[in-house]
Amino acid sequence: MYLPENAITCIRLLKEAGYSCYAVGGCVRDALLGLNPHDYDLCTSAKPEQIKKVFAAYAQIHAGEKHGTIGIIFPNHEIYEITTFRTEGGYKDSRHPSWVEFVEEVNEDLARRDFTVNAMAFSPDDGIADPFGGQQDLQKKILRAVGDPRQRFTEDALRILRGVRFCVTYDLTPEEETLRAMCDLAPLMENLARERVFDELCKLILHIQPHHMRQFAPIITQVIPELIPAIGFDQRNPHHIYDIYTHTAHVLAAVPPTLPLRWAALLHDVGKTETFTLDEKGCGHFYGHAAVSAQIADQLLHRLKAPTQLRQQVVLLVQQHMAPIVPERKVVRRWLARLGAEQLDWLIQLQLADMGSKANTCRAEYFHNIRLLITQIQEENACLHLRDLAVNGHDLMALGYTGKEIGNILNGLLEAVLEEKTVNERSALLGLIPSLIQKENP
Repeated sequence: MYLPENAITCIRLLKEAGYSCYAVGGCVRDALLGLNPHDYDLCTSAKPEQIKKVFAAYAQIHAGEKHGTIGIIFPNHEIYEITTFRTEGGYKDSRHPSWVEFVEEVNEDLARRDFTVNAMAFSPDDGIADPFGGQQDLQKKILRAVGDPRQRFTEDALRILRGVRFCVTYDLTPEEETLRAMCDLAPLMENLARERVFDELCKLILHIQPHHMRQFAPIITQVIPELIPAIGFDQRNPHHIYDIYTHTAHVLAAVPPTLPLRWAALLHDVGKTETFTLDEKGCGHFYGHAAVSAQIADQLLHRLKAPTQLRQQVVLLVQQHMAPIVPERKVVRRWLARLGAEQLDWLIQLQLADMGSKANTCRAEYFHNIRLLITQIQEENACLHLRDLAVNGHDLMALGYTGKEIGNILNGLLEAVLEEKTVNERSALLGLIPSLIQKENP
């Protein structure tokens, strides 16, 4: 297993001082899967005071010392967290242990971890410590809790959602008892901080596939109960081949893995059950569901304490996912002016995925033509906003215009440019002003 130079330095210095030290957890799992670990956690037999002494020549972070963790800051500003081998007592709130006790052996430390694939440690001299069969489970693509799964999930309920993420990200299948405990104990996640839940969901939805949405529905809907009415809801409409929940799962998997887009796909139809009506022929309709879905999405993301910008982006996409965008230059220019290129492209991607998950043939060429127009308009540096106009307020003031009159004229000029009634050139715009004034004051 490859270890970065600074990680090797940590292990070497601790060993020279008479202590064992291992890279542990996710970095070992990822290395065995042939992936590049994002970070390297280290564990050691040294106590916190001993760690501080070994690394006395380095800047240190002591915020986690009471739990056995010392951060070592290297000259290149890399930080390595080194944690003393430990075991933990009962969990009083499905998150925090009632006590922590330092231990001498790495296997005792690994016994407190969540899943076997995360309960492995590695050192260059001793190789891999794997007391619970994590390597074998990785090879068989199995997710298995360490020891009693009910105890593991009662200790920290976030492990339930983490388990779903591991299955989705690494294509693992949960072992039977582990899955049963995850589903049975999902209500414990109500005790979790909303920020922790949101963070896990963000990681999860970037990789999820439709079969995961079905398999883990009891867990996903525990933290997003707004999806519960969608499960099995027959849309009673010839344009739809799936119930609302299954349709949502397919749309979610079909959009690119960008957070605002994935959240919008997950929530785009969350208001459908509230707007369902049947016509005289028994055909189902969902008039106004985009607006209702946007309102629900806003409330849900508020509850999960999502960042304001992300929440606003998602709500806008959900609100507009049924908006008719036709491949006409003037129409596309207006949408570009309203949303900007990035958000407009997200909206088109959402509409394309939504259309592709229905019974009717997906009009991929239709959306492709819209995107071509976006590219053309961008390449032309087209005028889309007041700041792009070839005249400005100072120009109008020099001509004697004042107050609200200036704003009205500039807005009228921008409207004319967007409608392609004139070109964005100074002389053409100035020549148009008299007609705007006459129209304003007939």
